[in-house]
Amino acid sequence: MSAPTTHTRRRSRSAVTVLVGALSLGLVGPVDAVAEDGPYPTPSASAPVQIDAKDSDLKLPEGATLAAPKVIDIKSVVEEIGGEERREDTNADITFALQAEVLFGKDSAKLSSEANARIAAIAAEIKNQDAKKVRVFGFTDDLGTSEHGDVLSKQRAVAVHSVLSQQLSSLGITYEIRGYGEQYPIANNATEEGRKKNRRVEVSFPKG
Repeated sequence: MSAPTTHTRRRSRSAVTVLVGALSLGLVGPVDAVAEDGPYPTPSASAPVQIDAKDSDLKLPEGATLAAPKVIDIKSVVEEIGGEERREDTNADITFALQAEVLFGKDSAKLSSEANARIAAIAAEIKNQDAKKVRVFGFTDDLGTSEHGDVLSKQRAVAVHSVLSQQLSSLGITYEIRGYGEQYPIANNATEEGRKKNRRVEVSFPKG
């Protein structure tokens, strides 16, 4: 993803790749990956190899059984130092989260002058991935009424969608547009720093 050169970027890994041949003391069944809460589920891949439950190297305690193997989904997170833009990559999807302050004025759904460049970079990645389904979701903090947040978040999602659809008009993309208001916060609403992160528009799409 391209981004203005004036922004410093940091990278963190929120998950690692693990092939789980889980010990289940007296319990039989797979061990699931722990997924972060979000507005939609993230699919995980099936295990690429078989594990021999009778392998002596496993050294299972007496009475223990081996659960079905499963690959935990990878999540890579890249976020600007100020948090204005965040990119999450999983095995299946890419999600961009743009803080409302870089897209809109306060309590507004009118796109700012900086917004077009930000959205254009996302459009370029959608095109690069040859994605045919794009989700545009708006979110707010918990200040004000929930009804107002629902309306504003939907208006902001619609505004971002309008730019994306213009730039990607010839690609036959289907869009899902929703406003979730204060639902699904990604930070603590008790602080302004957290509320700022929660006021955002997310654009997500499958990897090509």
